[in-house]
Amino acid sequence: MKLQSLVLAAATALTMTTVFAVPAGTWSVAAGAHMVDPKSDNGTLADGARSVEVDDDIRPTISGEYFIANNIGVELLAAIPFHHDITLTDNDGSQINAETQHLPPTLSLQYHFDYDNMPMNIKPFVGVGVNYTTFFKERIYLGNGNDLDIDDSVGVAGHVGIDIPYNKTESFRIDARYMDIEPDVELNGTDIGSVDISPWVYGVAFVKQF
Repeated sequence: MKLQSLVLAAATALTMTTVFAVPAGTWSVAAGAHMVDPKSDNGTLADGARSVEVDDDIRPTISGEYFIANNIGVELLAAIPFHHDITLTDNDGSQINAETQHLPPTLSLQYHFDYDNMPMNIKPFVGVGVNYTTFFKERIYLGNGNDLDIDDSVGVAGHVGIDIPYNKTESFRIDARYMDIEPDVELNGTDIGSVDISPWVYGVAFVKQF
């Protein structure tokens, strides 16, 4: 039994790579793509006269993270502009189409767990921070001369994910974020309410540490 235990321990050691903490002072860059998936019920506008539906979109993203302590990093997420089609539905069922683009830079404080007994040495992480979303190129198809304006939004953001390492400095990342995005909306300069977008953001990325 002792021999079998020693053989099993040796085999396990040979098939697993030791996982070390990410040291303070390390930089990492993650390049990939994310899908912004707004919540299904985006609220109403014009005192409940129009319900709102915002569709999803996928765009390339990049993030940089600096580790201020072992396994603790500060990350900034950036992307090229996301595009969303918007459908406004009146109480009688008639619809008005609109669209917008936005950029959602997000700053997070993150903790990377240092487990050496996970399958494939997967390293989970969690984070919390703040999202700033700026909207632009808004358009509403309601005849000429109508101006749609969506205000910028600031809210909390949460982040969870796993890194699957290729080697000591490179890994494949799968992650998900929640962003509290609820901007005010104006039509022709008049406030008509707010839209509760609050999406989940799902992504994959290649991560390189320096």
